[in-house]
Amino acid sequence: MLSWTLQTFCLVRLEKVFVVIKTLLLARYENPWTIPNILSMVRMGLAPVLGYLIVEENFNVALGVFVLAGVTDLLDGFIARNWANQKSALGSALDPLADKILISVLYVSLTCANLIPVPLTSMIILRDAALIAAVFYVRYKTLSPPRTLSRYFNPCYATAQLKPTFISKMNTAVQLILVAASLAAPVFNYVDSIYLQTLWCITAFTTVTSAYSYYHYGRKTVQVIKNNKG
Repeated sequence: MLSWTLQTFCLVRLEKVFVVIKTLLLARYENPWTIPNILSMVRMGLAPVLGYLIVEENFNVALGVFVLAGVTDLLDGFIARNWANQKSALGSALDPLADKILISVLYVSLTCANLIPVPLTSMIILRDAALIAAVFYVRYKTLSPPRTLSRYFNPCYATAQLKPTFISKMNTAVQLILVAASLAAPVFNYVDSIYLQTLWCITAFTTVTSAYSYYHYGRKTVQVIKNNKG
């Protein structure tokens, strides 16, 4: 009787352990192929296309492709906010990363086309490079041992979720407005407009301010996801 009771107790405990392990595995392993993530990757793919069109001074087509990229940005955010199964930790990093790649390519190509000044583009590139380096560092620090390359670059292992600051969101919006205005300038003949030059100053201000906000708030912009061991 005692032996049977002990066996039953062990089986029950073992079953609970399996349930806990299954829960932990599900908590740390997520599907990267969500619609918002795919849209973010499409936006990344459009970046070199836009860069080529701008350098070749095909501004009419470039403006249309830029609008398409903007639609993907709006859609991925809308879908992630309204469908819980489409929201992911990977998406919290992939969406701003896609924006930064797109913005960086656009600013470099627009600078090559003499539509945006070199100092402003340099400021934006340096800020984005620093943020991307910080993301890689956070990924390394939050990934549980063993820290292998396969696990590090496996998007299914979610370790941290990024929370952009309010001023950073505003900065992205201002930067995109300047890109749209600069792309449209040669199409609608207002390249030397004082309003465009004013927008350069506003963009420089929000870029510096957003960089400081990440420095000031630091860890508050990163939410570490527990149970990511594997």
